[in-house]
Amino acid sequence: MPMTENVIITCALTGAGDTVRKSPHVPVTPEQIAGNAVEAAAAGAAVVHIHVRDPETGDPSRDPKLYREVVERVKETGTDVVINLTAGMGGDLVIDPDAPLTHLPGTDLVGGLERLPHVEDLLPDICTLDCGSLNFGDGSNLYVSTPDMLRAGARRIQELGVRPELEIFDTGQLWFAKQLLAEGLLDDPTVFQLCMGIPWGAPADPGVLQSMVNMLPDGARWASFALGRMQMPWVAQSILLGGHVRVGLEDNL
Repeated sequence: MPMTENVIITCALTGAGDTVRKSPHVPVTPEQIAGNAVEAAAAGAAVVHIHVRDPETGDPSRDPKLYREVVERVKETGTDVVINLTAGMGGDLVIDPDAPLTHLPGTDLVGGLERLPHVEDLLPDICTLDCGSLNFGDGSNLYVSTPDMLRAGARRIQELGVRPELEIFDTGQLWFAKQLLAEGLLDDPTVFQLCMGIPWGAPADPGVLQSMVNMLPDGARWASFALGRMQMPWVAQSILLGGHVRVGLEDNL
């Protein structure tokens, strides 16, 4: 990022983690999520990254009707903010370690195209594309996003004319994202989000971030974030290396 360019702030409003029980401030209903989006924009966020939750339980949801309600509520206010919808839901696989073909509660696994109905419906400015599979936390949780799923998803996002934000959780995923570029499945300028400190992806270490920045294509636009108490130090770290930033309750709880 040239030193004369403004830093873009993304606010990740609610996420899909088990954070509702950690803080009463995590928005759950479409009205709450949309209200937080408007407040974030007023505070300086140029982009709002949106997940939705079941209004009754607070659990993460893929319901297109909930996404539509959030987006319509934001637009009704006339707020000037870029809408970034997650398309990463539907990749959760929880297996029995002693019988790995058995899927345990918490599994929500669908194909790459089945993760996009709300994107097809709403045509947001940006949607995410999680660029690989990952051992997700301790235990037997996996996030599944195979090369074939990613190719199908990238192709469909390209057809829709939506800008993908490439969610990168380790160096191998960055390598594959560059492969998608080489295959013509992503349009320039591509936006990379370097996601640090998520067990067991890339650690929130400045040296690791520097190595990932070194791997980016020339001229790539990128941002980075880290979890928990590392969120604010990572804002400074990203800016120092020429990137944009992400903050919000999705990440800092």
